[in-house]
Amino acid sequence: MLGTDRPDPFEDRLSAALRDAGDDFQADRAALVSAGRVRGRRALLRRRTAVVGGVAGVALAGVGGALVLPADDPAGPDRTGAASVGTPKSTATAAAAVFTGDDLLRELKGLLPRGTYGEESARASDHQLGPAARLVYDDGAGAAAIGMGFARVEPGSAQVRELTACPDHNVTPYDDCTSDRLPDGSTLRLYQGYEYPDLRVDTKLWTADLVTAEGQHVSVSEWNSPAEKDAPVSRDEPPLSTERLRELVTAGVWREVVDAIPESPKPPRSTAPRTERPEVSGKSVGDTLAGLLPEGLDVVTRGGQESEYAYLVVDDGRGRSLLQVNVQYGMADGAGQAYAGGEILPDGTRIVTRQEPGEKAGSGVLMWTVDTLRPGPAGFRVVISAFNTGDQNKDATRDAPALTMEQLRKIALSTEWDRLR
Repeated sequence: MLGTDRPDPFEDRLSAALRDAGDDFQADRAALVSAGRVRGRRALLRRRTAVVGGVAGVALAGVGGALVLPADDPAGPDRTGAASVGTPKSTATAAAAVFTGDDLLRELKGLLPRGTYGEESARASDHQLGPAARLVYDDGAGAAAIGMGFARVEPGSAQVRELTACPDHNVTPYDDCTSDRLPDGSTLRLYQGYEYPDLRVDTKLWTADLVTAEGQHVSVSEWNSPAEKDAPVSRDEPPLSTERLRELVTAGVWREVVDAIPESPKPPRSTAPRTERPEVSGKSVGDTLAGLLPEGLDVVTRGGQESEYAYLVVDDGRGRSLLQVNVQYGMADGAGQAYAGGEILPDGTRIVTRQEPGEKAGSGVLMWTVDTLRPGPAGFRVVISAFNTGDQNKDATRDAPALTMEQLRKIALSTEWDRLR
């Protein structure tokens, strides 16, 4: 039972115990410094912005008021947007990371297999043309150019589909292409093709394009030569396998590079009526062409682009024949030169016709073309071509295209195209 002459409240006893514990406690300063350095190195690899106001970033640990920087980078992370000690919280939290060109090259090299480097160039994340990096890499099997680009795209837009869909073999020759949805909602396209669609040289182009659900676009391109064009082939294939490309393009640091691109100011909304013509739907182009075909032709396959272009592969019983159509607005400028020597109809429509070898790599391929330009300021153009093969990148499979020049002319001049004007 406590005496009444000398009270001993609980608070007094607790205070005394805390003082005794504090007197006996000795901080391990060396351990704290070491831990700070480890945290700094990890954060440097994550490439986040250092801020003082509690924002997750490059963790710089302070011991006794001193700023501890990563041991392997005495100058600290190279970020012009990093906040310094003493920066007001309201200002620090608004600071944005800036990846310099050297940052991008350092990160790229760190993700490549062991090798040597040359001809390096890069643009920072705040460059007006956007961030990019390029170098010549040699793993011992020959020099190869590797380039990276970064951008923002509108999620769900036609641009995303163009970046992540495999091209049509009838439009672009390639060896392999896959497009997959990743668990995080990103779409990854891995492509193995050629620098020149007509295959006039053996320069191979392999690419990886990643578009995240948030619209971050990261692209990697590699060649089997030290330059994408006008350089001799230095090896049989580009140096990075499909799996290596996947690992490189999906590295988390690249998404942060895209996040560091300054937002472009949105132009003020105009109340004036629109004067430009909308793009012509590729599906509408293909449907119109199919409806104008003469009897006796079976449509074997069809395809095209989001806008302006479509193709059909038809068979008249004597082999497949490719038909392709372009429909465009705004082609009046330069019409005099493009249609010089051609025919001008009474309504002002210009026509030129051509019968020439195909533009791609197929042997013996013929391309018959009727090119028309309707009168008026919009310059509405319809051009149709037919081939004596179902794939212009492959050899001819018949003596002539399935449609005659007169049939192509009739299709190109049809009033059905006016519905797309």
